Amino acid sequence: MGKFTAYKLPLKSLTKGTHTFDYHLDKQFFANMENNDVRDADLNVHLTVDYNGEIYALSFEITGEVMLLCDRCLDDLHLPIDTRYDISVKYGDDYNDDSDTLIEIPDSDNYLNVAYMIYDTVVLAIPIKHVHPMGKCNRQMSAILKKHRAGGADGDDDMEEFMEGIDDETPAGGSDPRWDALRGMGSEAEG
Repeated sequence: MGKFTAYKLPLKSLTKGTHTFDYHLDKQFFANMENNDVRDADLNVHLTVDYNGEIYALSFEITGEVMLLCDRCLDDLHLPIDTRYDISVKYGDDYNDDSDTLIEIPDSDNYLNVAYMIYDTVVLAIPIKHVHPMGKCNRQMSAILKKHRAGGADGDDDMEEFMEGIDDETPAGGSDPRWDALRGMGSEAEG
């Protein structure tokens, strides 16, 4: 049995009318998708398929929670998910997903695996920055971060050593030919 066999939608066997399917997503679903950002999940997927004899209108409603790492303090971040995705599917000669609203699948396919549609819908509902609301981050980690942002003594020493290393590489004539060549390229592009 494959990883995503449970997500195979039996389109050819559906009769005209409305049909519903329910799925539950957990940590294993995201591990199977090779997603390391989602550390845990408790999501319910309710799929409604409305078939009119020619087109299958799929409507995904996904609710629940995923657990990620906070980008700021590295503690667990519980993020609520409440999203929806609608797509239409019809049979045709070949697979075609050029449209944002319609997918055409080959007439030879009896099933449509919706695992990747569900996965993409969840991932697009997760913000790019994974951070706790202000004041909710781990206080110890926030204090360390604040110290380093303010340019604590350790950071200043490292920067001074780095800058001295750069100054040591400059030739005795005061001009580095590598930088001069780059500056010349920049002025050519402007002119």
